[in-house]
Amino acid sequence: MTLMKSALAVCLAATIAGPALSAGSGSATPKPKTVVCTDGKVFSESKGKCVVQQDSALTDEDYFKTLRSLAYAGENEAAQELLQLLNDPNSDLALTYWGFTHRRLGDVETGMAYYNKALEQNPDNILARSYMGQAFVEAGRLDLARTQLHEIRTRGGENTWAEASLSEAIKTGTTFNY
Repeated sequence: MTLMKSALAVCLAATIAGPALSAGSGSATPKPKTVVCTDGKVFSESKGKCVVQQDSALTDEDYFKTLRSLAYAGENEAAQELLQLLNDPNSDLALTYWGFTHRRLGDVETGMAYYNKALEQNPDNILARSYMGQAFVEAGRLDLARTQLHEIRTRGGENTWAEASLSEAIKTGTTFNY
């Protein structure tokens, strides 16, 4: 069984759309409600059930829900495998998760490069800004973290998970762990 199938066998895929989703939605709630998909399947919102991971009915949002759960569970290699299956693996959200998974795997430089690419595509990507700011907190660069927090607020991210998690990281010195 591949790493992907093993991870997906225990993966929790998000099942709530809209603002209650997770960090990616700009919500103040960091974790989505979940459903268990087994045998290498991914939850398809449109079908309302777990389907084979390369099913043509899967949307990028279906993949994002599962890869979020993988990344937040520390299954970063499996999340990266799933990122490769996206219809648009170079979208700003995909680049954000490429950055997140690389950073969590210890390759901060590559992670930051992905965050920068995501922000080049979409300067209003507050999730990328929050994760980048948290990387700055981890590096002891609170000045740069505060700059990202200011950008989040300036770009309409007040009262979102992205703002709250970065603000808390700046205050405490501890980044958000899932």
